[in-house]
Amino acid sequence: MPDFVDLTHRLDSDIAVYPGDPPFSSCPHLTLSADGVNVARLTFGSHAGTHVDAPIHFVADGKKIDEIPPETFVGPAVVVDLTAQRELCDREEVQWADLALCEDALKARPGAILLLRTGWSRYWGTPRYFEHPFLSAEAARRIVATGVRLVGVDTLSPDETVLDEAAAAQHEYAFHKVVLGAGIVIAENLTGLDAIQDGEWVVSLLPLKLGGCDGSPVRAVAWRQGEL
Repeated sequence: MPDFVDLTHRLDSDIAVYPGDPPFSSCPHLTLSADGVNVARLTFGSHAGTHVDAPIHFVADGKKIDEIPPETFVGPAVVVDLTAQRELCDREEVQWADLALCEDALKARPGAILLLRTGWSRYWGTPRYFEHPFLSAEAARRIVATGVRLVGVDTLSPDETVLDEAAAAQHEYAFHKVVLGAGIVIAENLTGLDAIQDGEWVVSLLPLKLGGCDGSPVRAVAWRQGEL
């Protein structure tokens, strides 16, 4: 088993973005041949690729990404494999009963980072990635009650992704509102969670320090506790 794991999807022009979000692009701005140096021009939304959501994403008076202490994004991980008993279905609503076994683990590691593995990261870059399972409002409330500092998922969103923009405007986004409303950060589009299910791991999901912003891409990594 590796002692250091990359939990991040690569940012490319064909990455999945939430419907309505800006696409990612990277193109030359300066080149070695013309300017003596390579510099790229990057364009992307604050929720591109593997990223974290700040409370301000859904909460009017919530903290912005640059206002959240960096230690919030680094800590011991509790990984819950939601596929341990069975494969999840497209657009399945995951209930608290499906992850209640994590409650004791979280009590033993107060302030831990909770990572939920659905296995959906294997569909990254395909249309099925948008058909991911999502978490119920009750699961959101019970997760908040455990005292975690951050919740991460290997899907586009912990809420159902609504592809129709008109319907999306009326969508409840209950998980986001409950969790971000409690001041807890959300990480999305993680990958590689299967590699850190066994043993004790520390994860880092440090964002860019973007002034006044509602989220940021991250380079998410994990290492075995005591290795660094």
